[in-house]
Order: sequence, then structure tokens, then C-alpha cells
Amino acid sequence: MASASGTIEEHLDGFRTEYFEVEPTEERLLALLRELFEEHWADVIFGPCIEGAVFEGRFSARPTVTVLDGYLTADVGGAASWHFHLCIGAHTGTRSRPTPPALAAWRRCARAAFFRGLDAAGTASSWGLRLWNGRGEQMITVFLPNPWIDPARERYVDAPDWRRLALWMDLRARHAGVPAEPPPAASPPPRTH
Repeated sequence: MASASGTIEEHLDGFRTEYFEVEPTEERLLALLRELFEEHWADVIFGPCIEGAVFEGRFSARPTVTVLDGYLTADVGGAASWHFHLCIGAHTGTRSRPTPPALAAWRRCARAAFFRGLDAAGTASSWGLRLWNGRGEQMITVFLPNPWIDPARERYVDAPDWRRLALWMDLRARHAGVPAEPPPAASPPPRTH
């Protein structure tokens, strides 16, 4: 289903997700993900978000973002390091172990979109970015600051702080071509799962 501003995906529980597509070129994804993870690393939560499982990771320090053979790596480094890889570009493998083209196409990000989660009444409850591979499998969800969540307490609030949408609005405008919108005049708190 399409709306004037994006595509709406209906969920079995009555909730919906509105998507705003981003051209998934290596250059655009690298610029977007580098900005998110190198400049706004302290403000985002990320991981897979699928029915039955949500991983909510955060970096405790600024990661470095690099690319090798089409794979973006975000890594903090150090003794307690952890990192992740996302295939965002051409992936060929090595001379001794070349990657078959069908496998490279499967691994590579084929769709990227900013999203806004809506409860059954249509109240927005989450904002972020999502990437899918060539088979439509989710690679990562990046949750951006939420006006309904106090970032210090990580709890829902009664009155939203709409300034927390500034990053989502700015990134969506620059990478998906969707102009920023004014906050709703009045909005009841969203119903969450």
C-alpha cells in the first residue's frame, strides 16, 4: 500500500510501518552509515529487528567505519572490541576463492529505507533506517532518537520532545528526498507492543 509520502506495510497486529526508500548505492550507503556510526554513534540503537527477535546494540565509544570488498565494517577496537559487517557494495571474494555472482547479489544490500512505525491508531512510535539484502532478508535496523523515549532513562515519557526527530528528518531529507514535516499539533502517546 502506498501513501503520499511513503509505502505502508501492514502488520498482523494492526500496527504499520511507513517506508521512505533510499537508493542503495555503495556511495550513498557508505556516506549514510558512516555519518550514523561515526558522528551519531551515541544516539542510535541497532541490530536485527524481526518478528520474535530484536537485538538492541549500542557502541560505548566512537567506531571506525571501513570498507573492504564491498563490506562495511563498524569497529570500536580495543581489548573488549566487537564489530559488525554489512555488504553494501560490489563483493568479489579473493582470487583463490571468488564469490559466485548469485551469492554476491544475495549478500549485497538491495533495499534501504527510512521508516516510521505506527500503532493501530496511526500514532508514530519509532523512527529509523532499515537495510535488506538481495533476497529481502533484513540486514540491520538502526533506531534513531525517539521523541517518546527519554534517552537518559530509556523509558517512555508522557510528553514528547519533538526535537529528537531532527536527525531522522535531516537524514531522510538528504538521503530519501523527503522534506521535513512539522510535529503533530497534539499527539497521544503511542501504544507499544
